[in-house]
Amino acid sequence: MTIQQLLQYVIDNKGSDLHVVAGAPPTIRLDGALVPVAGETAVTPLTAQQLINGVLSVEQKEVLTVNRELDFSFTLAEKARFRVNAYQQKGSLAAAFRLVPAVIPGIDELGLPKICHQFATLKQGFILVTGPTGHGKSTTLAAILEEINKTRPVHIVTIEDPVEYVYVSARALVSQREIRQDTHSWEIALRSALREDPDVVLIGEMRDFETIAAALTIAETGHLVFATLHTNSAAQTVDRIVDVFPESQQAQARLQLSANLEAVLSQRLIPKTAGGRVVAYEIMLATPAVKTIIREGKTHLIDNIIMTSAESGMVTMESTLARLVKEGVINVETAQAYGLKRRI
Repeated sequence: MTIQQLLQYVIDNKGSDLHVVAGAPPTIRLDGALVPVAGETAVTPLTAQQLINGVLSVEQKEVLTVNRELDFSFTLAEKARFRVNAYQQKGSLAAAFRLVPAVIPGIDELGLPKICHQFATLKQGFILVTGPTGHGKSTTLAAILEEINKTRPVHIVTIEDPVEYVYVSARALVSQREIRQDTHSWEIALRSALREDPDVVLIGEMRDFETIAAALTIAETGHLVFATLHTNSAAQTVDRIVDVFPESQQAQARLQLSANLEAVLSQRLIPKTAGGRVVAYEIMLATPAVKTIIREGKTHLIDNIIMTSAESGMVTMESTLARLVKEGVINVETAQAYGLKRRI
């Protein structure tokens, strides 16, 4: 198969990813599990290079040769986009292609909590969507941003590496900036974001001290900021943000975070018993009690606050998993495997 045929195979089989690695057949991720492409044999280093070069521009090939890895996006005949990471492994090229559907799904369509509709109405604050790689964080944010795009006359600025979902300006005006293509670095893009008259800012991923500090500053200056982070729970998210700051600045970071944080949504995509995957989530809302805990550095109390604050809209991962088991969507073993406390 050509690379275009392999990517079409992912779409046709409702997969989420394609892996091209020398020494193994092309492999797709289906409902969270890796499955070899039917009828394909192991890829040679030369074949892997030819397949990957089939989606690279001359400039991208040069960057990949120099840096040994490259993030970019690729559109397949206007059917879908793929977020791609090409990299070297054992002296040969390899790549992971993540499917980004052409149509942005809605909040309800994704099975997200109803409170996500409220996130789309906020005027300012800091909202984080967290979880492991490949568990739908970008799709969740896209659904919320698309609701803003359709309902509010605001300027949305996204900073991504690379751009994943493509928005068509509706009531909102949407500017999408891709690292390397539209700006030289995260630092420069985030610094200039405030000069672009934004109302809403999406930061594709908070990777380091600079991006986290910039995100807090943008939220602090009266904007609505959305971002992702690779953490497993709300408490871990707060610790991760504060810990990237030098010790002398951590008290100030806790103060900034407590003043601007609106919510943390931690999520997982869980295999359903009938096939496919369903989203399970934990929600922490920045109530006065949560803000006090963050400000005082007592993050070990966050889990208890979430467990006892269901009336305000908070929910634990375990309670979501228990509900899915009760509804027959997933089985007990799956729930226990994905639970943060391992007890459902």
